[in-house]
Order: sequence, then structure tokens, then C-alpha cells
Amino acid sequence: MATASSPFHAGEQQVQERLGVRDEIEPWARKVVRGHLPDEHRRFYARLPFVVVAARDGSGRPWATLLVGEPGFVRSPDARSLAIDARPAAGDALEDAFARGVDVGFLGIELATRRRNRINGRVSAPGTGGFEVAVDQTFGNCPQYIHERKWRREATGTTPARRAHDRFSPELRRWIEGADTFFIATGHRGEGESPTFGMDASHRGGEPGFVRIEGERHLVFPDYAGNSHYNTIGNLVMDPRAGILFVDFERGDLLQLTGRVRIDWESPELERFPGARRLVHFELDEAVELEQALPLRWEKAAGSVRSLRLVEKIRESDEVTSFVFESRDGGPLADFNAGQHLPIELEGTGQGCGVSRTYSLSNGPGQGRYRISVKRHPQGVASRCLHDHVQVGAILSARAPAGDFMLDPSSPRPVVLVSAGVGLTPLVSMLHELVGGDSRRVWFVHGARDGRHHALADEVRDLGARAPNVRLHVVYSRPRPEDELGRHYDSAGRVDGALLEKLVPGLDGDFYLCGPTGFMASVQEHLEARGVPPERIRSETF
Repeated sequence: MATASSPFHAGEQQVQERLGVRDEIEPWARKVVRGHLPDEHRRFYARLPFVVVAARDGSGRPWATLLVGEPGFVRSPDARSLAIDARPAAGDALEDAFARGVDVGFLGIELATRRRNRINGRVSAPGTGGFEVAVDQTFGNCPQYIHERKWRREATGTTPARRAHDRFSPELRRWIEGADTFFIATGHRGEGESPTFGMDASHRGGEPGFVRIEGERHLVFPDYAGNSHYNTIGNLVMDPRAGILFVDFERGDLLQLTGRVRIDWESPELERFPGARRLVHFELDEAVELEQALPLRWEKAAGSVRSLRLVEKIRESDEVTSFVFESRDGGPLADFNAGQHLPIELEGTGQGCGVSRTYSLSNGPGQGRYRISVKRHPQGVASRCLHDHVQVGAILSARAPAGDFMLDPSSPRPVVLVSAGVGLTPLVSMLHELVGGDSRRVWFVHGARDGRHHALADEVRDLGARAPNVRLHVVYSRPRPEDELGRHYDSAGRVDGALLEKLVPGLDGDFYLCGPTGFMASVQEHLEARGVPPERIRSETF
């Protein structure tokens, strides 16, 4: 794939090539990685009580920290700039870092809603009470591995107590190995100028114990499947220096680490970390501990956890199985909007199943049940756990459905639901809602390999038959002899923009896309090239 105007620098591209995702992720990233902040993201930052920031100290070492303030302390004066009315706490490793021209990376994250957005740029206007940043790149992230927490404000009134360390004490070891969240700062600046250069602030999450201390200066953590951008790993390929930040959410303490990393791509050690695709070994250079550095405290959203009982397990295709849940106590479940996802916890459900994941709900709202339809991935810890170990009668914990991939009820335009593979799951939920009383014209366009890999096929056909305003079109890329044209599928090939042009008059509609990233990028590019405004194209990634 040509690299001109790529949103990725050479290190990120190198990792993508190594892992076989380069051709798929590049066209998608060109759509979602922007050089400006969309209005939605500008509003998002304005309501945050804290942001994660990555930068380098005077010696060039990367660190991460939190900047905090009343909501509104982060502002976006225009789509290409960010203003922050806050400075690091006294004694922070980045206390004096934000001078003009300095590379900075931002992670805006709402732990309660699991939304996050990343920015990299450079300080354009330093000040005594804050600074402004010129935005180079920004993009949203998926909600995987984020532990929900609700924040509250708590006055400190004291200067944080600062302690420096050059090794992990027993107290620090207990803190680190008990953590379920940390933030990591990495960066790369090559020759010349490019918006792909700069600092990156990223989130890492897992179950307590997913970070392990393996020496007085050495820790290791797993790198799980993510969005395939490989921003962090790509930076580390070019520059092995990294900063790590642990937060004591109950006390408001910070633990900042800086050091160097080594990436373990495929050694037998991976088996010690279920679900890990790679291991990252970190050698400590220096640590800074700040007690009560933050005027914020967080508590886990335990009150929103419900126990669910698996009441049905239904094989939908060769690779996809549906799991239907009701409440364990027989009480009503919180309703959801079509297109949202269900965060579930798989602890105790089988060997190697101590993980949490989010899956799109595939049934319609208002049914008093939750259904997820999951594709089994050979390397997927959670999907293998569900398929191989979770049986009818099993009890799982779940949080309330969430997510903002939803139908726009205020739009009078036709609705076009476009999916490939297991990406049909949130769109089937939307189809349920639309068939239930919406008068808008609806197209449901889906691509699968063949009849054996076509999940929820009969259900979608039944829904389409119930509503005269619904049109279905199924495409098989490799139909079998027993797959009947006109009965099981409507055309051979792949779902693409040209097909949508044939099906949807004038491409007049609101388009909802879900499937592999390359598929969504191709369809979105075609639609925009034909004049469909970007705000009428919504997508969901896994």
C-alpha cells in the first residue's frame, strides 16, 4: 500500500506489515485519523475532569501524567487547537515540560462511559496556568479493556509528597501488580515534518495482575488485540523509551515510571498471559511517586453490575454462536438502544477465562433479554471461552448496555444497514427496532462467504418479510453448489459502494456500517466520493 499521506509513520507501518494488517488498516485509518477535531470530539474534551498527557522531560525521557480541573478546563478554541487550563502538580516529572514546540500526546477518556479519544500535537502557546496545543492528529478508540469508574472531587489542599525510586519496592510491587489500568507514553520524531510524528498517550487495561514485576527494575505486560493502528508498538520499534503511569484511583496518588522496553513477539512466554499477542518488557530508569497528587477520586461502577444466566446457546453458523441471557434473579433487565454493546465479565467460567469483553447486542430492544452473537476466533481468549466453556445455566456478570452506535430517530431519511461477516450483529438489532414500527424505507445489505458462514440468516429473512418497507440483499463471496441464488443469496461477489449505488436510489439515506475495517473504509470512501456527507455515515468497529 502506498504510504503517501499515510496517517502512520514508518514504525507503525513496519509493525502492521509484520502482523499482516497493513492493507486492511490503511484505508480505514485514512478515514478516521484526522488533522482536526470534529465538533463531537471538541464537546467531549470540554466535559472531562482530567486528561492523560504524554511528553518528554529535559533529558528526552518520556513520561505520562494526569492534568485535572473543573469540566471545561480543556477547551477547543477551533478545530485545530486545544487549550488546557491546568499544569502538572508540584514535583511531577513533567512539571516543567510544556514549553513552546514540545511534542505532546493527549488521551481524553471517560471511565464511566468507556469513551476515549487521542490527540498528538505540539505546544503552540505556553502559559503560567496552562498551555495551548496545535493539533496534528486525532482519532477515537474502541472501548475494550476499559474498567468503568465514576469520579468525584475531593479537595487536597496540600502539596503532594514526592518520593523518587530507582527500583520497585515491595509497596510499589503491590500497587503495580494490583492494578487493572495504566497509561503509557511513547513517541517518535523522524527527519523533516510530518503529522505522524510526536508523542502518544495510550491506555492499557486488564484484570488485576496483568502487569507483573519480574525483578527489582523489570516489569512485563501483555499487548492484547486492539485497533490494529499499533501506535504504541510502532513508536517503540523506532524509539524504545517509554513512560508508564499508574493511578491509585481511591487515594489520588500517581506513580510515574520512565525506562526502556523490549518487545517479545512470539516466545513461549506468551502462554503465561492468556490472550496476549505480544509481551512488552520494561526496564526501569526512574520512578516518581506523588501522594494525593489529584483532587479526584474514582470508584468502580459496581452498582451497575448484574448477574445474568445463560438460558440459550444457539449455533448460528460454522463460526458464530448466539448466547441469550436473562437476569439471574428474575428481575427486569435495563433496556438498551439498538446498536449498543454489552460489557460482560467471564471470570470463573473456564480455564483461561478471566477476561472482560464487550459484544454488540444482536436482539431487539424491549425483549427482556440480552443476546450476543459471537464469532469464535482461534486466538480469541473470550470468544473461545464462550464457545468452548460457557454452557446453558452458567452465571456471568455484566454491566449496563452502552455505546453511541445507534439509529438517529430524528432523521426522516431512509436507513441503509450495511455489514460483512459477524459485523451484522448490531445491525440485526437495528433491524428489529425498525421493523417494530418505523415507517422509514430500510435496506439491509449483508455480505458473507457462503450459506454455512451466514449467521442469523433465517431471522433476517423473517424480519424482512414482516415489513413492506424493508429490502434485503445478501451477497455471497464464494457460494457453494447448495446455496440457491434468489433463495439463500441475491448476488455473488462482495458488498461495495457500487452495489449500494444500484440498490439505493440516489444514495439517499443514513448509512450504518459494521464489519472488517478494510470493508468499511472502502464503502465509506465510495459513498463520500459520490457526495454522501460524512455525518450521514456511521460505523462501528470491534
